[in-house]
Amino acid sequence: MFATSEPFSGFAVDDVAKAKQFYAETLGMTVSAEFGMLMLDIGAGKNILVYPKPDHTPATFTILNFPVEDIDAAVAELTRLGVSFERYDGFAQDEQGIARAEGPPIAWFKDPAGNILSVLQLE
Repeated sequence: MFATSEPFSGFAVDDVAKAKQFYAETLGMTVSAEFGMLMLDIGAGKNILVYPKPDHTPATFTILNFPVEDIDAAVAELTRLGVSFERYDGFAQDEQGIARAEGPPIAWFKDPAGNILSVLQLE
């Protein structure tokens, strides 16, 4: 039944207009809107659905990771654009909010709905 389908992921927000502005203007993603929902173009013909949920409660885990070539440059640019980086107990994070001790360097931030996102440097 699913052998030829192309599944895609999705997540909820409490305000689609704010989400569209953040993902399109702040993060610079290609965003389309239809039926009161958004599609985030993540390249290679793949999309992520963003849908409204008035009683939305953000997840307590990272829902979307953005691989970057240079995490220091990415964090600096996002900071310049007004993004604040999260700090979590149990992770040694530098002054920029980047955790470098375990796994790939990673820094977490939130979208306007409180969903946790990250930038991480895989190489």
